[in-house]
Amino acid sequence: MHVIAQQEQDASGLTDSRRELTALVAGCGICQPDRALIALTGRDRVRWLNGMVSNSIRDLAPGHGVYGFVLTPQGHIQADLYAFNRGESLLVETETAQSAGLLQIFRKYIIMDKVEIEELSEKTAVFSVTGPKSGDVLASLGLTETPETLQLAETNWNGILATLIRGDNPCFPNYELWVPAEQSEAVWNALLQAGGVEVHEQTLETFRILCGIPKVGQDIREKTLPHETGQERALNFNKGCYIGQEIVERIRSRGAVHKTFVGFEVEGPVPSAGTKIQSEGKDVGEITSVAAEALKQKRLALGYLRREFIAGEKQLTAGEAQVKPTTLPFSGIL
Repeated sequence: MHVIAQQEQDASGLTDSRRELTALVAGCGICQPDRALIALTGRDRVRWLNGMVSNSIRDLAPGHGVYGFVLTPQGHIQADLYAFNRGESLLVETETAQSAGLLQIFRKYIIMDKVEIEELSEKTAVFSVTGPKSGDVLASLGLTETPETLQLAETNWNGILATLIRGDNPCFPNYELWVPAEQSEAVWNALLQAGGVEVHEQTLETFRILCGIPKVGQDIREKTLPHETGQERALNFNKGCYIGQEIVERIRSRGAVHKTFVGFEVEGPVPSAGTKIQSEGKDVGEITSVAAEALKQKRLALGYLRREFIAGEKQLTAGEAQVKPTTLPFSGIL
């Protein structure tokens, strides 16, 4: 991923990051995200992965994918991933930062199973195409949108075999394009020429916070439970046994967890990630992510809060700042 060196203003007074954020929410922003692809083959692959993740792999139709968690036996989140059924193989996608740990977990649990693992990151380039005009950009290249979320479409663009995936961010249209690594430059240039705006890391982080998407290693830590994250889409309560299922089901049957993942509007000195949220001198939550810049004079943050404080009737502080909880994703900010 390209890293932005400095913030410069254009003739309209917009900084680079604000111009890039505008592309993501009103146009088409493109980037090469830090994603790792892992192929699983072998006759036991479906049964084995189904027992590893919190969503159903067994019921996954060819050409479709799901989002899920990999849990500890105690029900804590170790990693998150997308799993796609490509017919003769399963493809797992996760953040590059998680890939080494995820591969270690996978290899630990392959005992007598007929499952083979192949890392594809050096062979395949991943492009992200996001925004209301992303469909138009793809169409101008002759790439047809898939009709369903997390559905794959295999295509041939100028002799390049590519896979187009409709993403699952509910806030804005979003896609991924997988192409052979040796063809990545040609595809990148074509996306730029078609109207895509290059987006850098800082802007992507602000966009993630705006959409209220938790990040493993930052918002999701070692002791985080699935129910606390608000990502119910990662859980399937009708599937068979998987690692951590007993705890997941126990929490569901007994009722909600004590804290939940929410957004915050911040007034005052910006707190850093890790700052405790307090009410009347008592810890009731924690800030986990903070947007790098203000949007409409509002600084946004993500974190966890005890459920009884979400209504916002009591004053909450994080360091020297006041914070107001809000449901995710944020609305009325742009």
